[in-house]
Amino acid sequence: MVAKAGNSAEERRLVALSELACLVADGVADTRGSLSATTGLSRSAVAQRVDLLIERGVLVESAPQTTERGRPPYTLDLAPDRVLVIGVDLGATHRRTALTTLGGRVLAETEAPIDVNEGPERVLGEVATQIESLCHQAGRPLGSVRAIGIGLPGPVEAESGTVVRPPIMQGWDGYRVPAFFQGAYTAPVLVDNEVNMMAFGEYVHRRASDHLLYVKLGTGIGCGIVSGGVLHRGASGAAGDIGHIRLPGHDGVLCHCGNAGCVEAVASGSALAAALRAEGLEARGARDVVRLVSEGHPVARRQVRLAGRRIGEVLASLVSFHNPDTIVVGGVLAQLHEDLLADIRGEVYRRALPLATRSLRIETSVLGERAGVLGSARLATRHLLSPRGIGDLLDATSAR
Repeated sequence: MVAKAGNSAEERRLVALSELACLVADGVADTRGSLSATTGLSRSAVAQRVDLLIERGVLVESAPQTTERGRPPYTLDLAPDRVLVIGVDLGATHRRTALTTLGGRVLAETEAPIDVNEGPERVLGEVATQIESLCHQAGRPLGSVRAIGIGLPGPVEAESGTVVRPPIMQGWDGYRVPAFFQGAYTAPVLVDNEVNMMAFGEYVHRRASDHLLYVKLGTGIGCGIVSGGVLHRGASGAAGDIGHIRLPGHDGVLCHCGNAGCVEAVASGSALAAALRAEGLEARGARDVVRLVSEGHPVARRQVRLAGRRIGEVLASLVSFHNPDTIVVGGVLAQLHEDLLADIRGEVYRRALPLATRSLRIETSVLGERAGVLGSARLATRHLLSPRGIGDLLDATSAR
């Protein structure tokens, strides 16, 4: 991701530092020479900036391996020690927290059940306790944490980290999450919807996908959009809220949003569980749906195939509009793999134009249930490497 140029000399310096760090982080360039060739900066300008990033603990340079012909250049990578980040994935009933290096290596990780409806003070208090525990477990000081990323199961105004009218998070409406951590950490707190965090995690991990849609199929249905390294949130953070796209022919199905016929009310994990209960099967939620399909119940398999077609109908419209190269299906229902994907693919390829589908891949998540926590950590890292973030980071590390 190339940063935009600023006006002052200091802004231009930070933009250049950010660009070099991001090129190394994204694997585009890993030597001083390749950085010079990619950016057009002179070798001396690259050397000056790289030396500063190494001095402040952002980059490291490793000695070349011996070869039969000549001496290979030193290689650059993100530093593994001095600057750490925290990723947090908060769901309706779970919390996963990870301490990682700038390069994404997990040093410590934990998961625990929660009830998000206990409110922000209780839930975030447990997060703060867990951050301290992870640092202790990894043998790292709390001050080494330089950014915290948190994914939430509801709408978020990302710029301020404020939760906005969440349907399943009682007591969170209007709550500004970063304010809870203010004063406790010398680290910015980046907050976003959990599906956006999952999308970014998958995007960074895959690298080969330039335009990616991440579709979470669990208790509800949501979508994250990443294109060219940019996470798209829309004007007010509501981009990707596909669960409330209306499906024709289902006007009698009421959704919790107050409308009728939403795809979430018809084809989500909770909707499938309700349909199976009506058939006399024991299904309290999405995980029970997965269990019943895995056990070979024909009614459960039929309901999942119907859901796949309905989800595919919505995704076909998204493919025509956004033209992604990859659709990643995650969430609990993604565990069904081909039981679900076959019908999603069939509907997408039947409804969308060949030009939009000829290079399209529709796959299940490679990160699984860790997509959210790893995406949160990587988004926090991306903030640190932005022009604004890298300026604050260099100031902080110079004071140590």
